[in-house]
Amino acid sequence: MSEGAGLVVFDAAAGQPLRREVLQQMWPWLTGAGGNPSSVHELGRAARATWDDAVERVGAALGAAGQRITITSGATEADNLAIKGIMAAQVAAGRSHVVISAVEHSAVRESAAWLGHHGVEVSICPVDAAGHLRQDALVDLVTEHTGLVSVGLASAEIGTVQQVPQIAAIAHARGAVVHTDAVQAVGSVPVRFDELGVDALTLSAHKLGGPVGAGALITRWSTPIEAQLHGGGQQDGLRAGTQDVAAAIGLAAAVELAVAEQAAQPIEQSSALRDRLIDEVGRLVPQAMLTGDPGIQRLPRHLSWCVPGVSGESLLVDLEARGFLCSSGSACAAGRDEPSPTLLALGIDAQAALGALRVTLPREATAAQADGFAHALAEVLSCRVR
Repeated sequence: MSEGAGLVVFDAAAGQPLRREVLQQMWPWLTGAGGNPSSVHELGRAARATWDDAVERVGAALGAAGQRITITSGATEADNLAIKGIMAAQVAAGRSHVVISAVEHSAVRESAAWLGHHGVEVSICPVDAAGHLRQDALVDLVTEHTGLVSVGLASAEIGTVQQVPQIAAIAHARGAVVHTDAVQAVGSVPVRFDELGVDALTLSAHKLGGPVGAGALITRWSTPIEAQLHGGGQQDGLRAGTQDVAAAIGLAAAVELAVAEQAAQPIEQSSALRDRLIDEVGRLVPQAMLTGDPGIQRLPRHLSWCVPGVSGESLLVDLEARGFLCSSGSACAAGRDEPSPTLLALGIDAQAALGALRVTLPREATAAQADGFAHALAEVLSCRVR
C-alpha cells in the first residue's frame, strides 16, 4: 500500500506496486546483455536455463510441477488462450458448447462471446444472491457436447470464492475440460492446481507485486488446446514470440512470495480486518448493501457494497478527496456507466448496482485506516443527504 500525499490505497485487487524483492531478481535481465532463449550460443543457453527455472518455480509454488506452463503477457491473454484455444481443439473433436458462470471477469466473458459469434453455443450458468454458482443448474447445462466449463476461483468484484473442485467434478463427469481464472485467489487463499481438479488455470503477476505484462496459463499436458499466436513455435508451440526472461522471473518471484505469505497467515487472521470493516460500515452506513458472500467463502481482504441512489464513480471522487483510493468494481471495467453484469446476476436492481463500491485491503492495512474509511464513507453519504 502506498500513501503518497496522504492517500490510503484500498485498491489492492487492481494491482500491487512492484516489490523490491521481485525487481532485484529481474534486474540483471533488464539491464544486462541477456540472450534470446531460442538461440543456441552461450548467451541463449543461459537465457533458456533461466527461463526454464522460472517456469519450474511457478509450477512448484502452485502445485503444478510437471504441468505445461505458458508464460503470457498477462491474465487477459491467458484467459483468451484458455477459452479460445481449448474450444478450438474441442470443436474439432465435436464438442461445440461452452459454459461460463454469470459472474466471470470480462476477459472470460468476452472470449466466450467471441466464440458465440463463431458458431459455438454459449451457456451462462446462474448464481445465487451471494454469487455462488448454482451447481444444480450446472448439472442441467453440461452435456456430452460441452467442451469447456470456465468458472473463476474468486470474483474480483464481489470477493466470492467458488467451490471449484465440486464444479470440476460435475463437468468432468460429462467429459468437459475445466478452466478457472485464479487471478484474485492466488496469494489470498490456498491455490494448488493439483487439488482444484481443473485442467487449466490463469494467473497474473501484477496482482501479486510482480511486473505488469506478465501472466501464465497452466494446463495439463493431456488438455487439448490450440495456439492462438503463431510464429516461431516457442513455448512448446503454444505461444509464439521471443520469451521475456525478466517477466518470467518476475512472475515466479511474485508468486513465490505471495504464496509463502498467504501460507504463513491463517485465513481467520487475514480476514479479521475485513470483518471489522464490514461491521463498522454496517453500523455507520446501514443503507450500504454488502455484495458477495458475507462469510468464510469470501476473499479475506475484499469488501464490496452497493449504495442505492448514489453513483459509484462519484463516491470514488468524494472518498479520494478524503484520502482514500478505492474502486467501483473490476479495474478492467472502470469508466463505464452501465451496471455491472456481475451485480445484475446477483439479482440486484440496475439502479442500485450503479452505486457499487469495492475496497480491497493490502496486507499492511491497519485498523485505524479501516475505521477512518468507514467514517469517511459515512461523512460522504451524510453530506449527500443534506
